[in-house]
Amino acid sequence: MASNVTEGLVSRGWDVTLFATGDSVTQAQLHAVVDKGYEEDPAADSKVAEYLHISEAFEHAGEFDLIHSHYDFMPLSYTRLIKTPVLTTIHGFSSAKIMPIYQKYHDGYFVSVSDSDRAIGLNYLATVYNGIDLSLYPLQKHGGDNLVFLGRIHPDKGVHLAIELQS
Repeated sequence: MASNVTEGLVSRGWDVTLFATGDSVTQAQLHAVVDKGYEEDPAADSKVAEYLHISEAFEHAGEFDLIHSHYDFMPLSYTRLIKTPVLTTIHGFSSAKIMPIYQKYHDGYFVSVSDSDRAIGLNYLATVYNGIDLSLYPLQKHGGDNLVFLGRIHPDKGVHLAIELQS
């Protein structure tokens, strides 16, 4: 999702810096603090990698007109320490346990990815549905025997239902 937004903005002439892993492919200016994602590096600690990226972005906040975060609730704790506005795209609430952070920083700027997955009291500016570049997935006349899922595996996505249907 962040890649789609980044590449779309760059293609429209925006000056974008992407804070991501060093192996990321982008037309934007890439700013990396770790070489590869923690899923690809068994020696890496996921929380350390996440916070290295978040802190690096916020330490450079003064260089940007806007920080657009897709990092869930974690960066919110930095937002009152900088002058640069922060827009947080909320891709869903993984647990009720994270809501105290959203409640504390409710005065930030938020975008939801669906109208049905919003928390009361947050300053939503819009709903922006997740999109994909359809040219990467051409429609085939005939289906195959395999099931493909593109997205995060989470009970609210219903992947288990799709697998049951395929069986």
